[in-house]
Amino acid sequence: MTHPPYLYPAYKSTVLRAPAREPIMPALGPDSIELTSPVFGAHELGPLDHDLTQGHPGEPLGERIIVTGQVLDGAGHPVPHTLVEVWQANASGRYAHDVDQHPAPLDPNFTGAGRCLTDADGRYRFVTVKPGAYPWRNHHNAWRPAHIHFSVFGTAFTQRLITQMYFPGDPLFAFDPIFQSIPDEKARELLIARFDLDTTEPEWALGYQWDIQLGDTPMEHS
Repeated sequence: MTHPPYLYPAYKSTVLRAPAREPIMPALGPDSIELTSPVFGAHELGPLDHDLTQGHPGEPLGERIIVTGQVLDGAGHPVPHTLVEVWQANASGRYAHDVDQHPAPLDPNFTGAGRCLTDADGRYRFVTVKPGAYPWRNHHNAWRPAHIHFSVFGTAFTQRLITQMYFPGDPLFAFDPIFQSIPDEKARELLIARFDLDTTEPEWALGYQWDIQLGDTPMEHS
């Protein structure tokens, strides 16, 4: 088993949102829902949507990073021209959202959201800052490891997968029930990006490589 279960009591919010009964109807097949529209294309994107450090009066605080990789299908083939979205906390571990009242500073130059289309080889590229860890009150002294949320769309709004990317060597992995809810250790490792010196740009930003393979990379149940 690769993906986390809908119900994982150590991750407390799953107790409230996991299905408690069997579905009324069998699982719907691909012919039972609309798969032809909308289709996301380049006309929805702005020229700086992939760069989370731009579009503000000044530079955001924190460690600038480049995150890039490929979106692959189950057979390992590139998935071109697909919409990838990201959202994250700032370098202090706080989201630009009213619900987040964590007593860490907001950054007026960082809103923490971006998107891009993969190229002909299925590659995406984001420029951002490394997010900070943050407390989340799931249990005593609970802290989330630094992570970036990823959303990958297919050819229609009904085809969407969500996952998280983590950073190598984080000491919080062993204490995070979201990360640990994935039962397969090798599958958990697929969520950890690798530092890449070739992606790193001298005197400007550290680089990380992270591929998303549909069917193998663990996805979130929402």
